[in-house]
Amino acid sequence: MMQRKFTKTTFLRHLCGGLLLLSFSTTASVAMTGDPEIGKALAARGDGSGAPCMACHAIDGTGNAFAGFPSLAGLDAGYLLKQMRDYNSGARVSAVMQPNVDGYSDEELVHLAAYFASLPPAPPASPTVSEDVLALGKKLAERGAWDQYIPPCSSCHGPDNQGVGTDFPAIAGQHANYIAQEIRAWRDGKRSNDTVQLMTGISERLTDEQIDAVAAYLSTLPMRAE
Repeated sequence: MMQRKFTKTTFLRHLCGGLLLLSFSTTASVAMTGDPEIGKALAARGDGSGAPCMACHAIDGTGNAFAGFPSLAGLDAGYLLKQMRDYNSGARVSAVMQPNVDGYSDEELVHLAAYFASLPPAPPASPTVSEDVLALGKKLAERGAWDQYIPPCSSCHGPDNQGVGTDFPAIAGQHANYIAQEIRAWRDGKRSNDTVQLMTGISERLTDEQIDAVAAYLSTLPMRAE
């Protein structure tokens, strides 16, 4: 696959643009008016044509690590709402998700987002890789790899990668399989709904070894409840 030319100037422009959005992101995550109780009922019922949310994301919203289904529990409601809207608009493509959310009204999506945001985060995973792999993942998450023009994850996802508003979700404690899967989706052109294509540009510079390492490390970090 031919990759786009991504020069240092382009990289810095995209990074600065993303970080500028980051500075407004706490206000971009507007107060949600959804009702978690209504959202809970909708999640258990499904959209009328697909499976209920709990079939993949579990009854407590913590997902399925082995299958690569993400934990939604405790994520920012604005972020969750944006992703569901993106599935329905086609901005984000998933053969699994689109048939399971396209029957919900936009009002129902607001309630669903509020419900999953209200759930307590999943506990972090126990390390299953070597200390060397975790050390590489920690370096990428906290300091980046500037010789490859790769910033640390925390530069956008916030201190300890706990997330910042609507555009930059918490990735601490997320399942390693899911993190690696999504980074590769950006790299391979299968996902493109990221803010000013920051993840697109960064993912193209990561090796498979780096992707697996940073995903493994992030999965061992606790996500703090707000």
